[in-house]
Amino acid sequence: MQGMSERQYAAHVGLSRGAIQKAKTAERLVLYPDGSINAAASDARRAETTDPSKTRKPPAPKLKPVPEAAVAAVGDTLREQGLAVPAVGGGTTFLQAKTANEVLKAQERRIRLQKLKGELIERARALALVFRLAREERDAWVNWPARAAALMAAELGVEPATMQKVLEKHVRAHLIELAEVRPDFR
Repeated sequence: MQGMSERQYAAHVGLSRGAIQKAKTAERLVLYPDGSINAAASDARRAETTDPSKTRKPPAPKLKPVPEAAVAAVGDTLREQGLAVPAVGGGTTFLQAKTANEVLKAQERRIRLQKLKGELIERARALALVFRLAREERDAWVNWPARAAALMAAELGVEPATMQKVLEKHVRAHLIELAEVRPDFR
């Protein structure tokens, strides 16, 4: 056999054997005298005689676009671990993304374990606790001038009501300053 069989040629061009048989019947293939297919000549003839609008184009692989936030997260994770980070727009390799994924899974497991051991608390609970403690501290300071003014006035020999007003004024001013400080729990 000089050339290819129908099956071999079908595999060569990515078509079914039936499509090759139809092309053979329509004389769009070049055959050797023994009936085998001359691949190079047949490829050229098929290219000339085939209507491009009637050919099946292989479907483009459907790749979902990767959100920028995900790519940035991979870079951040790699950077935290001291690993090489691709340049912006340079593309992340599969190995880098897989490494970042494994690092994130390990971090997640560590956090889950710390939570189970009671070493971590939920953010909402921490915020509520800090808020409650700050309110108690503020209330204690607001009530302090009324308790301390009489004692201080007696030591200094001034009017207790005047002393209380001065103390309240300064304590409130200080509390206003403290209220501007905002804790960052990020």
